[in-house]
Amino acid sequence: MKIEITGGDLTLKEFNKIVFENASVVLNKNSVSELDKCFRFLKTYAEKKLIYGINTGFGPMAQYRIDNDDRNQLQYNLIRSHASGCGAILRPEFLKATLVARLSSMMKAKSGIHKNTVEVLKDFINHNILPQIFEHGGVGASGDLVQLAHVALCLIGEGEVMYDGKLQSTKKVLTKLQLKPLQVFIREGLALMNGTSCMTGIGMINTIMAYRATKWQIVMSAMVNEISEAYDDHISKELNQVKPHAGQQEVSLAMRKILRGSKLMKKRQEHLYDKEVTENIVNEKVQEYYSSRCLPQIIGPVWDTIKYTEKVLTSEINSVNDNPIIDYKNEHIYHGGNFHGDYVSIEMDKLKIAITKLSMLAERQLNYLLNHNLNQKLSPFINMGKLGLNFGLQGMQYTATSTVAENQTLSNPMYIHSIPNNNDNQDIVSMGSNAALMCNRVIENTFDVLAVHLIAICQAIDYRNIQDKLSPITKNVYEKVRNITPHFVDEPKARYEELAAVRKYIHENDLY
Repeated sequence: MKIEITGGDLTLKEFNKIVFENASVVLNKNSVSELDKCFRFLKTYAEKKLIYGINTGFGPMAQYRIDNDDRNQLQYNLIRSHASGCGAILRPEFLKATLVARLSSMMKAKSGIHKNTVEVLKDFINHNILPQIFEHGGVGASGDLVQLAHVALCLIGEGEVMYDGKLQSTKKVLTKLQLKPLQVFIREGLALMNGTSCMTGIGMINTIMAYRATKWQIVMSAMVNEISEAYDDHISKELNQVKPHAGQQEVSLAMRKILRGSKLMKKRQEHLYDKEVTENIVNEKVQEYYSSRCLPQIIGPVWDTIKYTEKVLTSEINSVNDNPIIDYKNEHIYHGGNFHGDYVSIEMDKLKIAITKLSMLAERQLNYLLNHNLNQKLSPFINMGKLGLNFGLQGMQYTATSTVAENQTLSNPMYIHSIPNNNDNQDIVSMGSNAALMCNRVIENTFDVLAVHLIAICQAIDYRNIQDKLSPITKNVYEKVRNITPHFVDEPKARYEELAAVRKYIHENDLY
């Protein structure tokens, strides 16, 4: 499978194929030709003109002119001096995502780089040579300077890379694969480093995983409705169409499709309208709890948030996000702030708030299943053994509750935590990479919560013995989980291995 990179139309689906399915990338020939024209223009134009980052210092030292003989050394000095990150190394998928995002931006032919730059980026992606990038370093204003400096360091053949599952010398890996490192010609160091590609790459992955988590929660919500034998009018077209938010419509439609064929959902007409109700106190609930009844209204905004995040992040990955911008067609160079990460940062904050709410919904549904006083259909903690001697899923609930609490704390926005630095040259910054990493932690936490929730759902189905009454879709989900974890038995046992197996399954698989 090959994905052509043009610099203008990389989609989330194509990004997913490159990062997670190891699709190889090829470079659009017309885009490479444009890139070469841009490089030749800049090389000529810069000979007698003062241009930031080519014959000047950087940031607050831009007032210092650099001799022509030192221009290449300037780029190497920039790369090496800013390769100063610390903390844990980013996960492999984040490393690859950063390369893909940077390549997409470079292919826009507005950065004045030599075509050798995109060729080396392509080789790194296709051979899964992943530059060592650390979690801590970037403030996301002049781009992901520190994170991308580590990318550039590896592209020039220095530093270390993840290859074949282990950290190795970049030089040794390139020699082994008979690949040549990047050669600096005029501004390759600045062009590679001045951009939002690390936060954007992580953000694209966050978007993919947020979609997946939300789809799972929609299905689990449907299964909770079946277990409780809820009325079906809260997901009806008639009710939801009078509140015409796009996400609400999509979620209610999805739930109607998921529950099609279920023998457990109740019709309000049959139970309450087609007969006279004379009791003063109705034992059966007339309306379900909000965590069962308000699903289109709760998950709908989450879905809309993810869709908007996809739009913003796709725009960012297909953008020119370095500085200055080289317009060879009009023979001009523009200085500005396309490297600023606010678009990504604020979306990551919005996304983590939405996914935190999703985890809260899952935890409330879990609590409903485990609290017999609420559901009035199951034993305490869905205990399949002897009450008092056995404890059911009591222990698992602690895990879900504590993880949701962490999500709530992590949902404090990063976007507003600007701290001036760089001798106050960068006086307001985005903290975009921090925002993306915190968002990812919220999403990963949410899969932990969803795993607990799904195990509880399947145990509730076992307890009520309603497997054959489920809809075809939810029964299929139940059976897949039961292929991973056995039917629950009376004897208490440690559940952490089953929990890990279910989490792995939902984390790696889409439902639709």
